[in-house]
Amino acid sequence: MPTKIKLINLPTGYQTVINNGRHSILGDEPTNSKGTDLGFSPTDLILSSIGMCKVATVRFIARKNNWEIGNVEAELDQVVKRGEDGKLSTTIKVAISIEGNINDEQRQELLNQADACYVHRMIEGDWNIEKAKNLNQVEFV
Repeated sequence: MPTKIKLINLPTGYQTVINNGRHSILGDEPTNSKGTDLGFSPTDLILSSIGMCKVATVRFIARKNNWEIGNVEAELDQVVKRGEDGKLSTTIKVAISIEGNINDEQRQELLNQADACYVHRMIEGDWNIEKAKNLNQVEFV
């Protein structure tokens, strides 16, 4: 099923209500960008998506294999560089901690599976982001 996200940008700062039809979150920009810093920034949301997919994948694979794990924690950090042609190049560093009664081989398998999570593969794949159109003149299916 395709994912559909609706956004409403409010007049205060850059506050944006982000809704998927079931849940809502607030996005914003930091105060140094004239936002109100009351929500995640767009880059925070991208890193969060990657990180959540990785830790959820670890939990999924552990459950599938009946491996006993506790908390799964991740930290992600990004460095963005602008090339001479103006294109951006992004490096994301990922560290994951897995608590539990597992051996080194199982832990490594969980980390390997985290690197093959859906969002990681999606971001590394081909993208076609269409140019923005007037919402009042577009019908999504």
